Amino acid sequence: MTMLSFHLGPLAIPATAALLGGALLAAHGAGWLAGRRQGVSVADHLNDMLLWGALAARLGFVAIWLEQYRTQPWSMLDLRDGGFSLSAGALGALAVALWRGWKQSALRQPLTAALLAGALVWASAEAWLARTEAPLLSSQVLRSLSGSPMTLPALAQGHPTVVNLWASWCPPCRREMPLLQSAQQNKPDVRFVFANQGEDAATVNQYLQTEGLRLGHVLLDPGGALGAEYGSAALPTTLFFNTQGRLAATHLGELSAATLASKLAALRDVPHSAKDTR
Repeated sequence: MTMLSFHLGPLAIPATAALLGGALLAAHGAGWLAGRRQGVSVADHLNDMLLWGALAARLGFVAIWLEQYRTQPWSMLDLRDGGFSLSAGALGALAVALWRGWKQSALRQPLTAALLAGALVWASAEAWLARTEAPLLSSQVLRSLSGSPMTLPALAQGHPTVVNLWASWCPPCRREMPLLQSAQQNKPDVRFVFANQGEDAATVNQYLQTEGLRLGHVLLDPGGALGAEYGSAALPTTLFFNTQGRLAATHLGELSAATLASKLAALRDVPHSAKDTR
């Protein structure tokens, strides 16, 4: 089963964040072991690499999707949209490591050990996550607002499909709804499905009317079955399925125009495992 997030006390932790934390811990441990005989610590350098790598990852993502940020340039600073470029981040962190190693020769061996350990843990976890095929569109029977039974494959009909798991009490869900409504109206080749988690038809109808939203394909999932099936403990969660009906990308948290565009771009590919940048 796919696991997109898990609960740690009251917090929903994205699986990718846990993976990054594990790789960072491995890097710190290997760097400490390699440097202790020489009395060299790489901890501060690794933390700097993480900081500068994150900055490079954000700048790289903004550069790629700059057009989507033009209308709201201040949103470039809002990291809650989860827009990061993994390749740009890796290059940024590596540049810091090379610079520090060139300036201080004593750092080279422990820093190299730390980087290799972190990369090994990351690559191993990625390989483990990719060992099985990405999940298909759920065949669970849900209900429309009118009470009609409906399944996701019946709605998709071979089209790329975006499934948004949301609730009316969830502030980031509410904030991203106008963006998703606009995308549904402007991208008729993509099916957008809004699967409400845990609320009844009266509550959902009242929310849509109050907010003036005109959404198609609103379904009710009173038991949160889709969230459980896809391993998501957080709202909003948005799932992106390709034309084969397989999960191609995921996003935890509020979408921006740029992150939505980046995820929709993934639907042009036919990956073998689910992707997630957050």
